[in-house]
Amino acid sequence: MAKRKFADELDEDELRDRFAEKKILGRDARIASYRANGRVAEAENAPIYQDLARRGMNQKSGAAPARGPKRKIDRILLSVEILAVVGVIWLFLNGVQTLNRINRESADKMILPTLTPTALISAVVLPGGHTPPDAAGAAVFNEAEIPAHLRQLVIQNARQPLRIPEGKEHVIRARIPAINVDAPVLWGDDWESLKKGIGQNAASGDPGKNGNLILSAHNDIFGQLFRDLDQLQPGDEIVLLTEKQSYAYIVQETKIVEPNQVEVMSQTQDATVTLISCYPYLIDNKRIVVTAKYD
Repeated sequence: MAKRKFADELDEDELRDRFAEKKILGRDARIASYRANGRVAEAENAPIYQDLARRGMNQKSGAAPARGPKRKIDRILLSVEILAVVGVIWLFLNGVQTLNRINRESADKMILPTLTPTALISAVVLPGGHTPPDAAGAAVFNEAEIPAHLRQLVIQNARQPLRIPEGKEHVIRARIPAINVDAPVLWGDDWESLKKGIGQNAASGDPGKNGNLILSAHNDIFGQLFRDLDQLQPGDEIVLLTEKQSYAYIVQETKIVEPNQVEVMSQTQDATVTLISCYPYLIDNKRIVVTAKYD
């Protein structure tokens, strides 16, 4: 049984049929009343409306008014509405994806590259400089190698304590069998660090990885650790030890440079170790530089 519709749910034709049905029912009630009072003898003589009778007969016969074209239009409109809703949903989802992509790209551009720290002294003069030792073997930091306008700044910077970056694998010991070197390596190549052993420059690359790992030591004071660097030959081995493992480098070349030729400390595309010391022995007005590659 079809559910009866409320008035606000009916279309124009259905309202007109409903109204006609009520009129017919009202007319039938009046005819019945007339008959009860003897006012109407024959039903066919009662006043009726032809349009109401026609509608009543149509409803009794079950014939429904033709609404084919209207239903087709309704289906078309419904399809349009569904497509519109789907389009809105697609635009919303596409907008969310676009916004997320823009946010990711913006966040990626805000990430700054990791900067490699560069010690100030490396941009001015090579490490390890000192005056020639006197008769008692004493020497001092050679300030004369530093340009006068930068001297005070470099000296102040050299006094600042250096801390090993968190997570950085640094060298703790160096062995050079060809010249009988087996010494500890300290973080930093300032005057105080080089009193205790070999110093690793703060701008050094990591052991075994691409970059330049820079080690310095004295040649004629504080243990004379790098006194015999000039005796190293291509093919000699340099072994660097960290807390995790050891790394072997093979000597490539040796050269003598001026104290201000700091380009020898530049980073490299391959894994390199650079050894630096004053030169010549007991004169110390130049630097000896030994370069080795990771094996």
